[in-house]
Amino acid sequence: MQRRLKDYLVISLKGIAMGAADAVPGVSGGTIAFISGIYEELISTISGVNLSLLKTLKKDGFFAFWKQLNGNFLLALLTGIIISFVSFMRLAKYLIEQHPVLIWSFFFGLIIASIFFVGKQINKWSVKTIIALILGTIAAFYITSLPSLASNTNAYFLFVAGALAICAMILPGISGSFILVILGAYKTLSDAFHDFDFKKIALFATGAIVGLLSFSHVLKWLFKNYHNTTLAILTGFILGSLNKVWPYKKTISVMEDTSGSVVDFMGLSDYQTLSVFQKNSLDFDSYKTVLEQSVLPSTYSQINANTDAQLVLAIGLMIAGFFTIFILEKVGNKAR
Repeated sequence: MQRRLKDYLVISLKGIAMGAADAVPGVSGGTIAFISGIYEELISTISGVNLSLLKTLKKDGFFAFWKQLNGNFLLALLTGIIISFVSFMRLAKYLIEQHPVLIWSFFFGLIIASIFFVGKQINKWSVKTIIALILGTIAAFYITSLPSLASNTNAYFLFVAGALAICAMILPGISGSFILVILGAYKTLSDAFHDFDFKKIALFATGAIVGLLSFSHVLKWLFKNYHNTTLAILTGFILGSLNKVWPYKKTISVMEDTSGSVVDFMGLSDYQTLSVFQKNSLDFDSYKTVLEQSVLPSTYSQINANTDAQLVLAIGLMIAGFFTIFILEKVGNKAR
């Protein structure tokens, strides 16, 4: 397709939105790609990266190679993703730590709207697509309920983590960053970006490339042969991921990063657990959440010593997230 400079700037903006989403554990950049109308082109482009490109480069030159690669599209998209992911990772960490209810409320509204827009792409509903929707929902809900592993600081483990996380990143509903949290690699990677540890970043990127090139072929085949069923599974993934992005949580257990020791908070409020740490002179900041449970806003307020649940502001941000998807979908329709 013939594109102008303005079109590539729009693609870069979509990449920025994808990168920002992937930086948050619980939100999928694949969802943004799907809603904004570039998902199938992205999968097709990635799966087209193979040895035939080298033959084209050798036989017909760089411009033929670049055209076959769909290079302008990839360059514009990846530029937005990389800039956004690296810069937003710090902001996301701050917002999750300091204003968790507010940022999760925004993304909850975003995911609800995504369910509708991805689901409506299904041309024909049948028993098979309904079963696929249910299975996708159960799978995503199960993944979001998994406890995190201890932090793994092995640099070469980032190669494996990158390969697994990138598969999740291109699946609507399954967050690549959340997979990194489950694997215990999120802190290691965020520290690597913070400290400019190029060895660890390169290992993660290499693993991501290997995983991406492999998994994209599977997705392309599924879309070609089982389009409606694949869409139903992806819709289920997004629906099941709501458990992760629900803004009101109760901490069940935490883990000390270095020793791997787990402290179980079952039966205690978050306020009481903080008191336990203070009483025993433990550094709460050296522990990370292993398992948490979604609760009602009223319950959240009670277990946090009657802390304001910020319900009105949370609902407002959910609505803002919901309409953000409407805007992206409108842009995506123009692109389509």
